[in-house]
Amino acid sequence: MERYNVAVVGAMGMVGSEMTRTLERRDFPIAEFRPLDIPANAGKTVTYKDNPVTVQAAEKANFTDIDIAIFSAGATAGKTLAPQAVEMGAVVVDNSSQWRMDPGCPLVVPEVNSHDLKWHKGIIANPNCSTIQMVVALKPLHDRSPIRRVIVSTYQAAAGGGRRGYEGLQTEAEEFIRTRRPVEARVHPVQLAFNAVPHIDIFQEEGYTKEEYKMVNETTKIMGEEAIEVTATCVRIPVFIGHSESVYVETAERIGADDARQILAAAPGVVVKDNPSNNEYPTPLESETEDDTFVGRIRNDLHNPNALNMWIVSNNVRKGAALNAVQIAETLTAMDLVRVHT
Repeated sequence: MERYNVAVVGAMGMVGSEMTRTLERRDFPIAEFRPLDIPANAGKTVTYKDNPVTVQAAEKANFTDIDIAIFSAGATAGKTLAPQAVEMGAVVVDNSSQWRMDPGCPLVVPEVNSHDLKWHKGIIANPNCSTIQMVVALKPLHDRSPIRRVIVSTYQAAAGGGRRGYEGLQTEAEEFIRTRRPVEARVHPVQLAFNAVPHIDIFQEEGYTKEEYKMVNETTKIMGEEAIEVTATCVRIPVFIGHSESVYVETAERIGADDARQILAAAPGVVVKDNPSNNEYPTPLESETEDDTFVGRIRNDLHNPNALNMWIVSNNVRKGAALNAVQIAETLTAMDLVRVHT
């Protein structure tokens, strides 16, 4: 079996740490594992397969002999360092928003559009976490009957804001329980603990946020269908890990709820949990240790015979970030799209 030199950029961060664990858990064929991070973290160690590995500074010279570089270091690092890594011979999978809408860069969810990897020029973009779990569930339905319209409301976990968001929620919750008074907002515009905040990223034209536009634009790019009409409302809720989505899907021809359950149950990466009479439906709490995307509350729309409503839940740190990036790397190797340094 071919083995690869793999770098994780942003290895000390929340998603970077999960990328390392995912590579280990899935036994990715690694010859050398090289964690990279900001210069201030150089010299620290991360654990890979029970061994301490020294963190190096994320700079061009340290991509020498790297075959695959998986980035979770933000858009600025993606913009500057990713092309440098490619120059050094690596294929980059970037988890930031920097390259997602670049027409020369594939935006990939392996269960949906792995074929787009064939035209990569060195950088592959990892989509937004909320988009990933939605398109994993949409694609099997789209294959049965073309999707015309999607209306989605998200209920996104604090971990969507990284370790700072995760820890900020914990601090707010502890303080609010202790004082029973409004607390200082740690990360979001207003207090998140015991609240719901319909504001993720910055507001843009027409009153939509950047996060909402990500879901609109990324969905059509990944699905390869510009004609799909997508409308999103993105909300941050006081859950630590696991994004939830209420999704209305309108198709060209009718797909009944029973058929949809069968289609989704057979789809890769999807688990149908849909028995409300026994209180069986997906919740974000159960997603904390899971890789799959869970779908439940599948039902026919009350007014449009060609529409369905469903509830989609997935671990935003795993499938929404680290796992999808590693799956892209796995697919690249399976398709022989990585040049191995010897």
